[in-house]
Amino acid sequence: MGFFDKLKEGLAKTKASFDEKINNVFKNFRKVDEELLEELEEALILSDVGYETTDKIIKELREEIKLHKIEDADEVKKVLQEIIAKILTEKDNSLTLATKPAVILVVGVNGAGKTTSIGKMAKNFKENGKKVLVAAADTFRAAAIEQLEVWTERAGVEILKRKEGSDPASVAFDAAKKAKEEDYDILIIDTAGRLHTKKNLMEELEKIQRTVKKELPDAASEVLIVLDGTSGQNALIQAKEFSEVTDITGIVLTKLDGTAKGGVVIGICSELNIPVKFIGVGEKIDDLQEFNAEEFARALLGWN
Repeated sequence: MGFFDKLKEGLAKTKASFDEKINNVFKNFRKVDEELLEELEEALILSDVGYETTDKIIKELREEIKLHKIEDADEVKKVLQEIIAKILTEKDNSLTLATKPAVILVVGVNGAGKTTSIGKMAKNFKENGKKVLVAAADTFRAAAIEQLEVWTERAGVEILKRKEGSDPASVAFDAAKKAKEEDYDILIIDTAGRLHTKKNLMEELEKIQRTVKKELPDAASEVLIVLDGTSGQNALIQAKEFSEVTDITGIVLTKLDGTAKGGVVIGICSELNIPVKFIGVGEKIDDLQEFNAEEFARALLGWN
């Protein structure tokens, strides 16, 4: 099964929910008026698109209706699809991995799928001919290192670890040194899923980034946040909170196959100005893929 087919299958619950809500509105309205737009607004909010993004979509839709004097409800639906597709495709979703080694710092709350995403990413890179090293710098959570070991073994890549409770920055430093000396293409660094306060989290992430920068001053780097697609609007809130403490360059969205809340991707792309870089639509090791915005829009909106 190709990734587009996997994506269509993985987004089936979201698409069914999205279609039902949107189509119900158009089924009940043949006339293009303010009441239609109000019903569409409610349908988008109920589809986990979010208030702010929904407001933006409806404003643009209203302007298009006025500008092109649209009187047909089916034409409104087409314009709505175009607006959503534009939101999904206007960001650059490519990864910045031009140097050797390149560094990917992975953040996110425990339970979002951080460990599994790192393993799947590593497998993805390895299959594309890259030499990958994973640093187990989430040293606070019991069993975090062991879980990461299982996934790096599945991916067939090397892991650098220290004992539980070690200083995360020292683990990151050792990994950066090894990556440079042993000619690795990509260094992926796991970080603590949750610390007691934002201040602690910020200090820890800053220390890791500072340490890596010192050892690899010219390395291209990404800071990716892993978000659980099933949490809907909570994923958006988490991303906003992490954005306050570190410069996030991209989003890894997991577990979309198990939810009808995939509409949150539209809100994330619109509100955070952070591109989605990976998307997970299954539990297998090859079910995390680089995000293709056009394919996502096609799968969500039912285009051929």
